[in-house]
Amino acid sequence: MTQDHDAGTRDHQVDRTMLEARLAKTWRTDPGLWGALATVDHKIIGRRYIVTAFVFLALGGVLAMLMRLQLAGPEARIIGPDRYNQIFTMHGTTMMFLFAVPVMEAVAVYLVPLMIGTRNIAFPRLNAFSYWMFLFGGLLLWVAFALDMGPDVGWFAYVPLSGPQFSAGKRADIWAQMITFTEVAALAVAVEIVVTVFKQRAPGMSLDRVPLFVWAMLVTSFLVIIAMPAVMVASTMLILDRLVGTHFFNPAEGGDVLLWQHLFWFFGHPEVYIIFLPAVGMVSTMVATFARRPVFGYLALVMAMVATGILAFGLWVHHMFVTGLPRLGESFFTASSMAIAVPAGIQIFCWIATLWSGTPRFATPLLWVVAFIVTFVIGGLTGVMVASVPFDTQVHDTYFVVAHFHYVLIGGAVFPLLGAVTYWFPKFTGRMMSERLGTWSFWLIVVGFNLTFFPMHILGFQGMPRRIYTYQPDLPWHGLNLFVSLCAVMLVAGFVLFAVNVVRSLRCGVPAGDNPWDAPTLEWATSSPPPPYNFAHIPVVGGSNPLWESPEKLPVASGLCLDRRELIVSSVVEAQPEARESSPQNSVWPFFAAIATSVMLIGSIFTPWAVVWGAVPVFVTLVGWFWPKGTPEDAA
Repeated sequence: MTQDHDAGTRDHQVDRTMLEARLAKTWRTDPGLWGALATVDHKIIGRRYIVTAFVFLALGGVLAMLMRLQLAGPEARIIGPDRYNQIFTMHGTTMMFLFAVPVMEAVAVYLVPLMIGTRNIAFPRLNAFSYWMFLFGGLLLWVAFALDMGPDVGWFAYVPLSGPQFSAGKRADIWAQMITFTEVAALAVAVEIVVTVFKQRAPGMSLDRVPLFVWAMLVTSFLVIIAMPAVMVASTMLILDRLVGTHFFNPAEGGDVLLWQHLFWFFGHPEVYIIFLPAVGMVSTMVATFARRPVFGYLALVMAMVATGILAFGLWVHHMFVTGLPRLGESFFTASSMAIAVPAGIQIFCWIATLWSGTPRFATPLLWVVAFIVTFVIGGLTGVMVASVPFDTQVHDTYFVVAHFHYVLIGGAVFPLLGAVTYWFPKFTGRMMSERLGTWSFWLIVVGFNLTFFPMHILGFQGMPRRIYTYQPDLPWHGLNLFVSLCAVMLVAGFVLFAVNVVRSLRCGVPAGDNPWDAPTLEWATSSPPPPYNFAHIPVVGGSNPLWESPEKLPVASGLCLDRRELIVSSVVEAQPEARESSPQNSVWPFFAAIATSVMLIGSIFTPWAVVWGAVPVFVTLVGWFWPKGTPEDAA
């Protein structure tokens, strides 16, 4: 009988090996350059997004240090005013458009299909196209900067400064067209995530069992879809004013300069939550894992994220309190700006309750969570302060606002992101990051950040304006500026040590195993790093923490073809299987389509006719993209 059991076990292992070999062949990415250009594997594209976004973070950080070097002393002449204008514009534009939003969506591109138990993201060719558009838009911006054509009108590009009358040359045009690149990429990813979450969840993963990070990305994707068209419309109107001679923002011809601010900040303030909400999902995931218990207040956390997404669209005018708007309207936006602190407070209390009632293990990812909570509370409190019209009137466009939004964006998004990179690094690479180096980089970054940015509140109270390249020695700003610049070195050293930890761990990190944190969510149910097909068998979910509730073995669904790329399509609410759906094969046409689109958009900076003639190659590449190949799975 024992021999029969052993033979059955061997037969099962042989069957599973054959199954995995057939799936690997079906879902593989071909070797070589052509295979790399043609791949539609969400994990490969997600890794590319993450690495590219962190490269842009490093470039933006270099620009920040150049600004701190210039401002360390009064009447410094290290950087001239023109180049300084380009540097602070490039810093803000890079951090907001090329790092903060893309890196959050990049993590989702990699993790969401794994967390909901499917084999690829929806519209995988569109996913590949979105990455190339993001990359080409970033290259456009930075090549222009290297050629002394970098934008110099601020990351918000206010008119009339960015209009044809006050900004000659092509600098503002390059900024506006870069917006088109990055927003096309962001919108594409948002649509993919919405469809993936609603229609490709594993059987049994009803909406009340969806991981909180997936919920966060779903709400974020809706924010992207609603908010980002506003800035695309604004940047297109700016291009038309500059290149075609329209007058959308020219008051002399019936235009309105405040229209730009309304359109931009209708996007710009929800963008803060487009960056913050994914961090909320990351924190919720890490808190549950390291507290060793399900997160406290699952429904409250979901509703708080949804409420934040809704309220985010009622705040944009608090950026415009000094523009002379009606006081009654300003009072509404003051109330909205204060109300949005309520769902943030609910989330913080749920995390604290989870840690309090659990048995927390203070590994490096959880240290980042604690630092996030403390730092974000400080940023949130100053946010409530600037939501008051009298207070905002005093500190508007001073370094107090610089300190506030860095506390919100770095403390509220980058800290959780660094924790998430540490947490999911074993899933990405199969290796663990060094705890010792992780702890050192944590303290350098957290201490360096607070010593760098907290004194900026005081500089703001002392009246130091934003976006100045020098100041007189008789002003009381010299000592604090020197202190801030010196402490920024500590902050940079922490990021450098974090990067060293990543590179070292990639080369010689301790092998992680499939689930080194004993986490409860589905991405840890497959190997680390995952195979091309993600799951040999699609899991069946019976609860919100499936790996804790079924520790031995998850039930599996069957019926998918092994020799053709297929996915399970499920119902929106209950995730009941409804159909089998083909997933597109690898294709190089999205890469060619991105090149054709990029040529058209870049050409339009110099002549409107580029849109007319550039549409022809775009059309050709789209025909190649969607041309039927004779089998359903080859359709895009």
